[in-house]
Amino acid sequence: LASWVDALALPRVQCPNHPDAILVEDYRAGDMICPECGLVVGDRVIDVGSEWRTFSNEKALKDPSRVGDAQNPLLNGGDLTTMISKGTGAASFDEFGNSKYQNRRTMSSSDRAMLNAFKEISTMADRINLPRNIIDRTNNLFKQVYEQKSLKGRANDAIASACLYIACRQEGVPRTFKEICAVSRISKKEIGRCFKLILKALETSVDLITTGDFMSRFCSNLGLPKQVQMAATYIARKAVELDLVPGRSPISVAAAAIYMASQASAEKKTQKEIGDIAGVADVTIRQSYRLIYPRAAELFPPDFKFDTPVDKLPQL
Repeated sequence: LASWVDALALPRVQCPNHPDAILVEDYRAGDMICPECGLVVGDRVIDVGSEWRTFSNEKALKDPSRVGDAQNPLLNGGDLTTMISKGTGAASFDEFGNSKYQNRRTMSSSDRAMLNAFKEISTMADRINLPRNIIDRTNNLFKQVYEQKSLKGRANDAIASACLYIACRQEGVPRTFKEICAVSRISKKEIGRCFKLILKALETSVDLITTGDFMSRFCSNLGLPKQVQMAATYIARKAVELDLVPGRSPISVAAAAIYMASQASAEKKTQKEIGDIAGVADVTIRQSYRLIYPRAAELFPPDFKFDTPVDKLPQL
C-alpha cells in the first residue's frame, strides 16, 4: 500500500490544459509536446538511445553504438576512465619521438593488476565452461585477497587459480586441482599452497567434497547411461557408509565406483578411460577398487540390472 501511495505522489509531466493527453516526444529537439494544443511541456529531454546507428552489414566490425565498457564496481572509481588510443599524427609525439599521451596515468597499478587477473579468471572459467556467477565470486575473492595484501610475494595467476577453485567449492560445483591446473599455468602444488593461505587470510571455509559432487560430470563425460550413474553413486555412498575406503580421496572412490558399475553393466569402461576423465592414475583406481570388491554384493542398488554378475566382476 505504501509503494502505491508513493507512486501516486511522484511528479508527472503533463499539459496544464490537457492533462489526459499522451505527450509526443520529439527526439531530434529533445522536447515533450502536447498533441492537442502543441504546447512544449518539457525540453532538453536526454536521449538514452545509442549515439550511433549500427547497420546490419557492419555487425562483424566493432559496434559504434557502444561508447565504453560496462562499469566495473570491483575497480576503484568503477573503471570510469578514458583510454587514449595510440596517436598517428605528428602532434601526438614530442621532439624526442615519445608519445605525449600515456594511458598509464589514467589507471593505477593495483587496478591494472586486478584487471589482468580478472581477464585470466574469465579465460580459465571459459575453458572449463563455468557460469558467470562463479566468475563473479572468483573476482570478489581475488579483490579481497589483493586488498588485504596477505599473500604478498605470490604470483597473481596462482592466487586467481586458487580463488577459482574456492569459488567452485562454495557454489557447490567443485572442480579438482588437476582440472584447475589444466587451464592455468600454475602447478598443483602452488595452487594448493595459495588455497590454504587464502582460507586462512579470509577466515572462510569450504564444504568437504563428496563422491556425489563429481559423479554426474564424470559419468556424463564418459557417455554412461543414467542407470550406471545412479548405481555408481549408490556404490560410492554405500562404500563410505560401511567405511570400506578410509583415507581415500572422494575422487578415487568415485572413479572406482564408476569402474565397478560399468563392469557390471553393458557399457563397460576401462580403468584408463575413467582415469583420464577423473584425473587419477590407473593404480589409484585399482587400490580403491580392491578395497570395495570383497563386499561388492552389498554395494549395488536392489533394482540394478546386471549384465555381468557380481561374482564375474574383475578381481584385479
